[in-house]
Amino acid sequence: MTDTVRSTSDGVPDRPPLVPVVIAAIGAALFALPLAGLLWRAPWSSAWEVLDTDASRDALRLSLITSLSATGIAIVLGVPLAWVQARVDYPGKRFVRALTILPMVLPPVVGGVALLLALGRRGLVGSQLDKIGVNLPFTTAGAVVAETFVAMPFLVLTLEAAFRSTDLRLEDAARSLGAGRFRVFRTVTLPLVTPSFIAGAVLCWARALGEFGATITFAGNLQGSTQTLPLFVYIKLEGSNPDAAIILSLVLLAVSLVVLVSLRDRWLMLR
Repeated sequence: MTDTVRSTSDGVPDRPPLVPVVIAAIGAALFALPLAGLLWRAPWSSAWEVLDTDASRDALRLSLITSLSATGIAIVLGVPLAWVQARVDYPGKRFVRALTILPMVLPPVVGGVALLLALGRRGLVGSQLDKIGVNLPFTTAGAVVAETFVAMPFLVLTLEAAFRSTDLRLEDAARSLGAGRFRVFRTVTLPLVTPSFIAGAVLCWARALGEFGATITFAGNLQGSTQTLPLFVYIKLEGSNPDAAIILSLVLLAVSLVVLVSLRDRWLMLR
């Protein structure tokens, strides 16, 4: 990191203007105050009692299963998609990129409705799946699909930027020495994009872990089957146990902070 503080000709640091600093402080407070509110109202004395219940354990277990499964599917589908988007020119490429970004800006509930209309029993594809006994809505598999739909763009966009920024001369050198395409990809390209791959996968997992709207709309809120941790927090907050919602919210907050701290400078923007 470089020092961005300017100095005057006599060596005295040039102080930043007061107005933007004050506005920036207010903006930072907008993010900090809700987190401070959680920490302030958290019933720390009963935290373990909240976490050590069958419903809490079921929600945490299901969240880990669905988020890790969604991340695995995103890796299998997203890595080739990112590579094609970065390296292959084809008609409609911008449209495909827009489709890839769409789940990031689409309201999650709308995404859940779209999934129902596509994969529900009477949906565009779901009606055909139903004929062979595959029913996704209101199942654990449906929760995985919803989380994959919402979270995979984080992996794809991060990796696409990485594939675009790699030095193609290294790949050309490996191919000139007789290496095939797959070997070049495995031994040259993948090691070059590994930091971005890790960052994208972690971001994808964290987004899947916190997914709410698409999951509750497409998969429902069934304990032990589709009730992930965010859905469980919602039920507790709307019910008679808001203290449990606060404790479980802090669990998700802690996971998010760990993800952000671990990534640090590995964020890559699509160029």
